[in-house]
This record gives sequence, structure tokens and C-alpha cells, in this order.
Amino acid sequence: MDIVSIIGIIIGLAAILLGQFLEGGHIGSLLQLTAFMIVVGGTLGAVMLQSSLRVFLDGLNMLKWVFKPPRIVPGETLQMLLEWSQQARRGGLLALEPFIEQQPDLFHRRGLQMLVDGAEPEVLRDTLELDLQAYEQHHIEAAKIWMAAGGYAPTIGILGAVMGLIHVMENLSDPSKLGAGIAVAFVATIYGVGSANLLYIPIANKLRYLIGRQVANKEMFIQGIVAIANGENPRIIDAKLQGYLS
Repeated sequence: MDIVSIIGIIIGLAAILLGQFLEGGHIGSLLQLTAFMIVVGGTLGAVMLQSSLRVFLDGLNMLKWVFKPPRIVPGETLQMLLEWSQQARRGGLLALEPFIEQQPDLFHRRGLQMLVDGAEPEVLRDTLELDLQAYEQHHIEAAKIWMAAGGYAPTIGILGAVMGLIHVMENLSDPSKLGAGIAVAFVATIYGVGSANLLYIPIANKLRYLIGRQVANKEMFIQGIVAIANGENPRIIDAKLQGYLS
């Protein structure tokens, strides 16, 4: 569980609510169902319009990474590669075959399978780099739906504000309805700007960071497994890959 993400959301929302309270306002005045429907529904529709179904669903599914990031431990990957290297030097590449089924990561499994099958180092590198490029591109596109939401939400909030003001202008003769219309106008703007800068954009940036860590870990794996295919000494492989641990 990523405690930092949870604490960040709590602090951001608490700061706004506490500021409202200290200024003498009521927390309930920030709760407007109409404004919420306009901002959230409008933002959702705009994001869906620009995305394919698969990218949109994968982007939503990646939200769980913010609170429970995928396990990325470069040190373990390095130790795994060094173990394979030592095993290959003792018993040849075919000695690595029992390790294939032990790999939960499909990327690692495919690379090891190609290595055992005797793929040339350059073919091994090109194939895995192509897989990595496709993986990175797809996940970056999926993460972009949150950045897009961060761009649309403030504008939709302004649209809600204009709609609220139109409602106010239509009821100038009835003062009892002016307050509700003005409230929707300003709260819609708060929802739009607040959700973009407290949720959508930070979520997008967190996902991009996590994708970057995964890509770096996979790049290290590619370098290591190609080095094994070239028959390099485990100590040289260790020294070559130490930079990824930083």
C-alpha cells in the first residue's frame, strides 16, 4: 500500500475543507449534486470521446497502482540475472530451462525461453526491446486519460459556472432562487479546478512515474539477459547493471 498517496489526498482535501471552515463557511455549501454531475459527467464524457475502449478501461484499471503500486525491485531482478548467469556458465544455457516456468512475469519468461532456445543476442535484444516499446506506449496512452481529465475538468467547471449564472439571470425576479444558482456556479468551478489539480493530474504523473520504473527494470533485464547470451562473466554483468539500482 502506498501510504504517501493516501496521505497526500487526505492533506489536500483537509486543507480545503479546513480553510472553508476557518473562513466561517459551512462545509455543506461545497456539496452540490448538480455541480458534481456537470463536472464529473462532462469530464468523463470528454475523456471517453478521445480514447479507445481498451485504452480507457486500462487507464481506469491502472488507478489501483496509485494506492498499491506494482512490485518493482531492481535488486531482485539483478540477483536473478546473476543466478542465471552463474548457472549458464556451469551447465550451459539449457540448464536454465527449469527456471522458465518459475517466472510469473511474462516478459521475463519470454526472454528466458528465447535464451534457452539459442536465440542470437541481437535477435534477443531486438525482440525484447520491441515488446518493451509496445508495453510502454500502451501504458503511457492509458495513463494519459487522467492527464486529459485534468485538462477538461476546469473547463467543464467553467461551463457549469456559466450554466449556474444563466439560471440566476433567468430568475432575477425571484430572489429565493438566486442563492442556489450562484452556489452551483461557484461550486462547479471549485469541483473542476480542484479535481484536476488534487486528483487527475497528480494521478497521471504518479502513473507515468511507475511506468518509468517498470520500463527501467525491464531495460535492465534486457541488458542482463543479452549479456548472458554473450557468455559474459557474472562479475562483469553485475558491474554493468549496478547503475540501474540507483
